[in-house]
Amino acid sequence: MEFQLVPYQLVFKKPAKTSRNVFLERQVYFIVLRSNNVTGIGEASPLKLLSIDDVDDYQHRLEYYCTRLVNGESFEELDLDQHPSIRFGIETALLDLKNGGERHVFRNRFINGHPSRINGLVWMNDLDEMYTEALQKIDAGFSCIKFKVGAHDFDAECRLLEKIRANHSAFKLEIRLDANGAFLPDEASKQLREFKRFDIHSIEQPIKPKQWDDMARLCHDRIIDIALDEELIGLHPEREGLNLLTSIHPHYLIIKPNLIGGFEMADSWVSLCHDQSIGWWATSALESNIGLNAIAQWVNQYEVDMPQGLGTGSLYTNNIPGPLQVVGEHLRYTDTGWDISAITQ
Repeated sequence: MEFQLVPYQLVFKKPAKTSRNVFLERQVYFIVLRSNNVTGIGEASPLKLLSIDDVDDYQHRLEYYCTRLVNGESFEELDLDQHPSIRFGIETALLDLKNGGERHVFRNRFINGHPSRINGLVWMNDLDEMYTEALQKIDAGFSCIKFKVGAHDFDAECRLLEKIRANHSAFKLEIRLDANGAFLPDEASKQLREFKRFDIHSIEQPIKPKQWDDMARLCHDRIIDIALDEELIGLHPEREGLNLLTSIHPHYLIIKPNLIGGFEMADSWVSLCHDQSIGWWATSALESNIGLNAIAQWVNQYEVDMPQGLGTGSLYTNNIPGPLQVVGEHLRYTDTGWDISAITQ
């Protein structure tokens, strides 16, 4: 087996804003593994200011681990706990290679045409623009809309949600919020009570991670159901996951394989959710279509009916062309085929 690393700069169509960061470009690295005339491709793409392996010498570390792999060490021997995005990328490439090098990372109903229901994501923007974008997604068929909150004036964000709810009841439209840790622990309860008026399904990470007592209080009060997101980053599910869940008692987990260490780790978190009767859904971490495809196929290893956060493929001007298409509120794997010339040329 041999490997090649292909750096690739994804360009956003418009700035992608959260309460924590603004993305204009996205640096990713494609891992190309070749063996017996078969090519497997994975994506290693740490998310700035969030991934625990967002480090200056990232490409050097990636080359180091890929070299060890092709020199005969097993995937498990690489010990990639502190490099979750590298683990995700190598694992994806190995699974693709194992399954014939056709970007069929997992062979299941998704690649056979079964669609995945997804939420419509409204990025932070001017509030009028956010309102317009939300209406466009509702008109396109989305029955679940997710808003990024926490960067604007709080009262103005409430007015936005009030405008949406004026014509779209909770019976027809589910609203999710994602605060990316924007609220202060001593103010979050009051803010959640204000949001509750708008029949909110859930809110992701209302306060910053590693404040377990405060997060446990918010979950216990159940003003709005709480979903943990950044809280999972850097934790090993088998060593620390149960302690997290029994200490905080969240209502949902947001599983991002790229940020938590790949699919084996994601499976472990799902197992814990099932044992603790906690809901979950998967969300992309702004990967290209290569990474997004792998996550969508992994999700369909499970019988899921909740909307997933997998509608990010259209954010870029230069994404890798492939068979993923959003039709209404569904992500579909079509018969279009892949154009990986930008990776393999």
